[in-house]
Amino acid sequence: MRCACRVASHRAASPGMLVLLSGNGGPEAEPGPGPGQHRGKFPECCQPTEWSSASRNHRAGVLPCCCAVRNGALPQRCVVLRFLKFPPNKKKTSEEILQHLQNIVDFGKNVMKDFLGENYVHCGEVVQLPLEFVKQLCLKIQCERPESRCDKDLDTFSGYAMCLPNLTRLQTFHFAEHRPILCVEIKPKCGFIPFSNDVTHEMKHKVCRYCMHQHLKVATGKWKKISKYCPLDLYSGNKQRMHFALRSLLQETQNNLRIFKNGELIYGCGDARSPVADLKELAHHLKPFFFPSNGLASGPHCTKAVIRELVHVITRVLLSSSEKARAGALRLGLQGPRVCEASPFSRSLHNQGKNTSEHSGLPKGCLLYKTLQVQMLDQLDIEGLYPLYKRVEQYLEEFPEERKTLQIDGPYDEVFYQKLLDLSTEDDGTVAFALTKVQQYRVAMTAKDCSIMIALSPCLQGTSSDQRPVIPSSRSRLAFSVSVLDLDLKPYESIPHQYKLDSKIVNYYSKTVHAKDDTVRSTRFKEHEDCTLVLHKV
Repeated sequence: MRCACRVASHRAASPGMLVLLSGNGGPEAEPGPGPGQHRGKFPECCQPTEWSSASRNHRAGVLPCCCAVRNGALPQRCVVLRFLKFPPNKKKTSEEILQHLQNIVDFGKNVMKDFLGENYVHCGEVVQLPLEFVKQLCLKIQCERPESRCDKDLDTFSGYAMCLPNLTRLQTFHFAEHRPILCVEIKPKCGFIPFSNDVTHEMKHKVCRYCMHQHLKVATGKWKKISKYCPLDLYSGNKQRMHFALRSLLQETQNNLRIFKNGELIYGCGDARSPVADLKELAHHLKPFFFPSNGLASGPHCTKAVIRELVHVITRVLLSSSEKARAGALRLGLQGPRVCEASPFSRSLHNQGKNTSEHSGLPKGCLLYKTLQVQMLDQLDIEGLYPLYKRVEQYLEEFPEERKTLQIDGPYDEVFYQKLLDLSTEDDGTVAFALTKVQQYRVAMTAKDCSIMIALSPCLQGTSSDQRPVIPSSRSRLAFSVSVLDLDLKPYESIPHQYKLDSKIVNYYSKTVHAKDDTVRSTRFKEHEDCTLVLHKV
């Protein structure tokens, strides 16, 4: 069977990047063994020459290719293979690569599944592939790799990879080829404003990290235009704010939104065409799912109606609740401002004299609520966390053999998970306290950078929906599944970089954007003062 493959991108945990391979049809890989087990043989049933690749997202980074893996004991299924990749001078042994991949699996299984819910997190398994197959495949897709990423080499020596389900497909029931499937990938980012007393920049108590970072990214040329999206609007639970946030993502996707149809990228991270042209083409793709009830078949009104229907359906899905995570695992009340001062939505309401603090709140069972709870494990902000990181570093300099005992590089087991539940913020000066806060920060940063995958497919007429969640749309009912990806634990070594980046973001915003706003306000005050008529009593 010929496999239509595409290149995808994923950022990985330290020290290397991960390459993703996924698609329909391909070699069968044996699941990785448990402790003390032997690895099974790999049946050769597909040649790399039968694969084809197409670019999916050069901007984001790593090369991936989609390959369908068939398992002899299971029906054909669409899966993803992830490979480690490293700088040429930082090769790892096969044992180290196996442990790295197993750590990723264990972290998802023992930590994120408990925090977010079993149905949302797909941990995958470690598999072993024939070295010859891996080498040939890498040679075939080498030309698809973005030039900026060719400084790292794909691991073609160990034969180990991670096997995961393709989350652009429905995960709640078996995939039917004849049924169209739409998938919306959203990277919502951090949904709260820092509430820590350790924050020294007052601006961080008013404007969210995402909105501040936008200005630096545009100034450095990463993006051409500042997005109107603000994560606090999406996490508000207020449907009006959520609709605005999703429309803003559609207008300026950057790397925060992508849409797939039957596994193929149709929107997001694209070329330099106008948003109007892109949205018009997107509406054409979406008609089978969201044909407007007013019957319009073409034109700008049709585009607006279809996009509006998409936004409403995504909002309903994000607010839906399908299961419970571990009861009472995290009970972090939302502190600090509920509204970001830089959000265009909030500014618009403020200019109209309306109350910007109104919010609905997220249902406690929905994925956004659970994700926000994990993000709020960052109780101290990077400013309060960095001195604790230095304390751990100093301890490791004196006792380097203790790194394994501290579980910095794993194992990510039940013991590791239980330590994350200690929400005390009173520093007793110990390494143990510092380490707990460092590990919580790493997990929080993972949740801040994860992606939510929403797969939708029209329900067939006459079929029962008892076993699958359903959302109504204008034309029909849509079966859906929600999943989370990009859940590799953020590396311990990245904390100094985060500390420097945070300072750079805040300083740039304060010196340019905020200073400009102050100047405008000052000018308006002077103009008002010049026109004031002062009356004195005679």
